Order: sequence, then structure tokens, then C-alpha cells
Amino acid sequence: MKLFFHCILLAPFYSLGQSAADQKFVQEVVTIHSTKEGLPEGKISRITLKNNKPVATVTGKTVQFHEGKWMSVPNEKPVAYAGLPVFSQTKILTAVPYRDGYAIGCEEGLYFFKHGKKPERIFPKDNQYSWVLRNVAALVTDSKGRLWFGADEGAGYLDGNKWKLFTGKEGLPYNQFTCAAAGPEGIVWFGTKKGAIEVDNDEFKYRFSRRWLPDDQVNTIAVQNDNGTAWIGTDKGVSQIARVSLSLEEKAGLFTKQVEQRHNRMGFIAQSHLKEQFNVATSEVAISDNDGMYTAMYGAAQAFRYAATGDPEAKVLADRSFKSCKWLVDISHEKGFPARVIVPVDWPEPVNEIYSREANLRHQQSDPMWKDIYPRFPKSKDGKYYWKCDTSSDELAGHFFFYGVYYDLVAKTEEEKQAVRDVVGDITDHLVRHGYKLVDHDGKVTRWGDFSPEYINSVYGYDQRGLNSMMMLSFLNVARHVTGDKKYEQEAKILRDKYRYHINAMHPKEFFPPENVVPWDNNLCLMSLYGLINYETDPSLLLMYRQGLEVAWQHIHKQKNAFWDAIYASLANRFTQQADHKMFENKGLFPENRLYSSKVVSGHYKGNYRVDFILENLQKIPLDLIGYTMDNTHRLDVVFDTSPMQEKNIGWHVNGYALPIDERGHVRQDRDGFALLASEGDGHDEHEGTFFLLPYYMAYYHGLLSR
Repeated sequence: MKLFFHCILLAPFYSLGQSAADQKFVQEVVTIHSTKEGLPEGKISRITLKNNKPVATVTGKTVQFHEGKWMSVPNEKPVAYAGLPVFSQTKILTAVPYRDGYAIGCEEGLYFFKHGKKPERIFPKDNQYSWVLRNVAALVTDSKGRLWFGADEGAGYLDGNKWKLFTGKEGLPYNQFTCAAAGPEGIVWFGTKKGAIEVDNDEFKYRFSRRWLPDDQVNTIAVQNDNGTAWIGTDKGVSQIARVSLSLEEKAGLFTKQVEQRHNRMGFIAQSHLKEQFNVATSEVAISDNDGMYTAMYGAAQAFRYAATGDPEAKVLADRSFKSCKWLVDISHEKGFPARVIVPVDWPEPVNEIYSREANLRHQQSDPMWKDIYPRFPKSKDGKYYWKCDTSSDELAGHFFFYGVYYDLVAKTEEEKQAVRDVVGDITDHLVRHGYKLVDHDGKVTRWGDFSPEYINSVYGYDQRGLNSMMMLSFLNVARHVTGDKKYEQEAKILRDKYRYHINAMHPKEFFPPENVVPWDNNLCLMSLYGLINYETDPSLLLMYRQGLEVAWQHIHKQKNAFWDAIYASLANRFTQQADHKMFENKGLFPENRLYSSKVVSGHYKGNYRVDFILENLQKIPLDLIGYTMDNTHRLDVVFDTSPMQEKNIGWHVNGYALPIDERGHVRQDRDGFALLASEGDGHDEHEGTFFLLPYYMAYYHGLLSR
């Protein structure tokens, strides 16, 4: 049985994933135009298309975009609609030709007008709403002949004689309209005082913040009919949003190139720093507290890629990532202690001065748990490098997740496999030797590296009880699987029988109170569950861990996070396969409760996930991974979390799920998708493409993209 289910885990899915990998979708790509491209400085008041090229009016000057530059052209007068009626009681805001006349948007309503007739005021009405419109500032007729409007009450369109109306409840994100434009295939763009809104098949896409626009005040929009590119004029420049046909595999190639060009520091993968805000051409490599984890995640992405596609480049990158992670372990003060970071001694930042003893004491004023250790960057034995200590559980989760995947999917020769056995054994032995703790060069446990029974059962460790118990059992399962040494199973048995770690693992993630809930713990939890469940052979424990998986999943399943979804789906599908092969039909599994086994199998037989959410997340991850500040707290289409003690900037879309990833501040897949006000460096950091590559290749390998 053990061999059979292990083969299920390792079986690649070449044919199942191929079509999804190569299927084209629309990727929206942004280019910001400013004075660098020849635009005059000032407010863009008007954009039109001439010979299918944008012409912009900027503070009285007219420029046309040609061969990558904005060139001065003779001024053109705006087209005036002849014969519009004069309103004495209201101001005309906009007008468009419609039905042999005009639709006219006014401060006091919407009017239809034909020459020789009196303007008729229109009151849109559908099954939900009946409106007396105010400030109809946006009107346009789309390519399907529908008349769209934007007003204080909301947006809507007239299709023949039937209205369809939208408010925040129907997904409209904002309602302070300024303009509108039509694109191909019924697509409509609205400009607002805070961003642009793209409407496609009644779905609203909100394009605001520096991720999409140079300024949120949108004054004018023009859309090319041949390719759907939108040219959006703001108070501080022009945004060009192009619709690019792309496949997931092509997108993965772009992100692999991005990582290798701008995020590879001596084989370690992390975010990069931008010396000039928003400018990736000024990128310089940086370090993070979690270099080990992020390098491991990149290595795991390449391991899944290699197993799914056989691409030799993937093996080269996975091998390099493994050697880098192993170097973190080999460089430290004691066998088996993984460093956070390695930098050469001539690294430009004075790392030990930054973390001086005085700085540590100051830090403890706001964070009493901050560890006072010096040096925080000890020097390597050969004197060539500094390595960072106070390693956390994040690092361990990354190491063990990667080592298991690498051992199974990439390591081919006995030499390669032995290298994995060595490093996994070293780390695990360090933990066991120190009573399930990571112990620093000062002889004391690191701040977040305590998995001991004493800590877990203390008042200080109660909130980490489920997560740390589960993680320690996962590390031991990975060690037993990779090394084949039964001593690790004996250690796990002690932790289960004496300290009930397996019971704790059934609740592997805290949900409340909010101060105990951090989003990166979801990464630790799901990554560790992957090793715990995949390498477990005891049917009774698998039933318990399947419940733990569901507990963790229920708290995060509406975040539309492709990485978390892929881990959950792969483990849930494995449980289905095990149930189908009668693995749990042993009536003696739980003699004290004979119904437990059948109840878990029936309740969790199939995973509660949606493949379309994985696909949506992968497609919507922006190609631009600069971290922007995005404030969604003003939106009409969000529901705020009013839970006790919850932050005020937490909420979700009216459909019950997190906002799309290209509309929120976090592009990393280890953040809170419900955070409405978020920043990831405010334009001074670019993040690594791992956050697409890992969920994509993991889902590809496990056959999830074709289901």
C-alpha cells in the first residue's frame, strides 16, 4: 500500500496539463507615458484616435504618439455636436449620437433628443432599480449598439428597450464618473475621479493606483478597435493598457527570465530594490529575512516544472536552488542550523551595525520578544561571508517542503539523493538534539524556532500549538521519507503518544483573535501539510490530518490564492484516491468511535476547491510585480469585516471572495487577500516571479489545470 500511494504522488501529468498551459488568454499590460516619452507636462484633457494612433491634448498643446514618442502636431478643435438643445435648468455634461439623435447627460438627468422635438427625460428601470439620474457624466454606445451611462446612482445600459443597471451590489466599484469610451466586442471603459473601470460581459475590472495609472483622476479615454488597447488620460500623464494574447507557459517563461535577471543573488532568490521608484531598470539585488524560504519555493517551482515538462533548464535551476539552500545549512555555527541569509563580507549594507546591541534594545521597546543577539550576522569560518541567524519557522517550512519535492522529482543519481539525505538529516537532528528547537550561536532558541512540548503547552506558545505541532510532525515525516531512518518515526511517535502533537495538528492554523492571525502562516501551514500528508502511511493519522487540512482550508479558501489552492487540491485529490482504494475501510482504526472513519471519508471524500479560481489567479497575476500601494477602502463593491477586534481595512468583494489579485496591493502569494489597504514597498521593490511559477507548475504537475 505504501509503495502504491507513493507512486500516485509522483506520477506526472504531462498530457492533462498541456492544453491548459498553452491555451491563450488576455493579459493586460500597462505602459505609463510621461514627459520622458515627450508628453508635455500637465493635465491630459482629451485623447482621440487619428489613423488609429492616439492624439492627446495637454494644457492647450496637441501631441500624437508615433514610434514610441509623443510628437507635436497642429492643434485640433474638439468635435462639437451641432444642434443640441439649450437647457435652462441644468448643465450638459456629455452627449453621444443615439437613435437618429442624441443621448445627453446632464447634471439633472439623462435625456434623449431628436431634432425638431422636445428633449425627453429618461428614467432607467430594471427588475431591481428605478432611478432619477443625477450627474450623468459618462455616455457611450458600445460595439453592440447598447447605450451605456455612468451617474451618481450607478452605471447601466439600454439594450433595445431593456435596461440593465449596476450598483456596488452588482460589482460596480466606483461611481464618480468623468467619461466613457467603447472598445471591441462590447467592451466599455469608464473614467472616474478615482481610476478607470473596464466592463466586459457585465464584469467590472477596476484599474486604479500607480499599478495601472500615473494618476487616479481620469479625464479622457480612447480605445483602439483593432486590438482593444485603451489610452487613458489623467492629470499626470497617459496610461496605455494593452490586451496581449498570452499562454500560461509563455507567462512562466517571462517570469523565469525576470527571476534570473533581477532576483538571483549568488543563487538566492528574493525581492529586488528599485533605486528609482517604479523603474525596474534601476533594480539592485536585495536580501530578505526569508531568503531560504523564497529560494526553496523557487527551487520547488523548478522541480515541479522539471517533473511536468522534462525541461533540462528546470533541473539546472532546481539543482542550483538546492545547493544554495544546503549552503545556508552548511555555513552556520552548528551542524544542521540553517542561516536566514548569506552575504559577502563586502556587502554594502553595514549589517551588524544595523543590528547592534543598542539597536536590539531599542527594538525591544516596541517589540518585547525581539531577540537581543549579537552579532546577528556572524562571519563564516573562511572569513568570506556573513550569515544571518535567529532563523524562523518560515525558513524550516521552505527547506523541508523543497527537499521532499526535490528528492522525489529531481534528484536522480545516488550522489544527488545522498546530498538531500545529508542536509535533511542534519537539520532534523539539530532539532531533535535540542529538544525540538532551533538553537542559535548564543546557545538559546531562536525567536520563532521553538517546537518543543514545553513551549507548545505554555501560555506563551498556546497560539502556535496547532501550527508548530503539525510542522514538527511534518519535518519528521519528510526526514523519515528522505533518509529512510526509522528513528524519525520513533521521535514522531513520542510527540504523538506523550504530547498529543497529532491532536494539535487537527487545528493547524489560528483564526482568531486577529492579532494571532498572520497570512504568511498560511504558507507555513499548507507547505508543511504537503509533506505531512504525502509521506504519512498510517490510515488513522491520514484521516486526522485530512480534517486538519480542511480546517486550515476553510479559513482561506475564499482568497483565490493559486498556491494555497493547488496544495489543498493536490492533497484532497490524493485522499480521494486513497478512499477509492479502500485504504480506510479498516473497522479497527478507531475502536472507541467506529463511525469516525466513515464520517471523515464521506465528509471529505472530495476536495472543496474550484479549478477556475486557480486559473483566474494565475491569469490575473500582473506581469509587473512592482509593489504598489493600493487603497480599496472607498469601493462600493466591497463588504467590510465587522468582526470584533478586526482591523477596519479588511473586507472582500460582494461576491464573497477576495478582490482579484491585480486590483489589490499584494502580488505575493503569502499575504492577506482581504487586506483592502496594502503596500508592498510603495514602488521601491520588485517581487520575484516565484509567486506565479510555483502555483503554476505545481498545478500543472498535479493535473489541476485540465479538470
